[in-house]
Amino acid sequence: MSEIVLSKQELREVAAFAAACAEAVLAVFEADQPDDSRPRDAVSAAWEFARGGERGRNLRDTASAALKAAKNAESAAAREAAWAAMSAAGAAYLHPLAKATQVKHILGAGAYAARAAELVAGDDRSVGAEHIERMMLHATPAVVDVLKRFPMAPSGGGRVGELTRTLDAGLRSLSLAE
Repeated sequence: MSEIVLSKQELREVAAFAAACAEAVLAVFEADQPDDSRPRDAVSAAWEFARGGERGRNLRDTASAALKAAKNAESAAAREAAWAAMSAAGAAYLHPLAKATQVKHILGAGAYAARAAELVAGDDRSVGAEHIERMMLHATPAVVDVLKRFPMAPSGGGRVGELTRTLDAGLRSLSLAE
């Protein structure tokens, strides 16, 4: 299996993109669980890494805590929002393996966030599509470049998988100048 060279700065760009995606739906989780800061803590940890912090235990711990918070969510939308936060903290751990499954580290936060937005809107898929369009505006040329080094997102994964592939195709269609 071939490896993809990734710099720490590229990982920071990916983490910033994921954090921006997850941050957009934090309020969904917080409306469901107002006293639980674990997803917000995970997004904050992703931002901290993106802005020059270390890639270490805090990212792993907050990602794990956001995953546990998802299990406590009362609504499916809140659960998806917590998973978006977990994915944001995990984005810093994109592995340099040329495997389609690694695309989830880049796009998972965005796909979960779009699904959370859909569910809040009564499972309106047009809301997810609009959310994907807005998220594409957060992708820097570096994020698009990193994404294009990996195989396309894998099949499967239900609605979140569909959203991942939609975001993947949309970002791959951008030129690096955009």
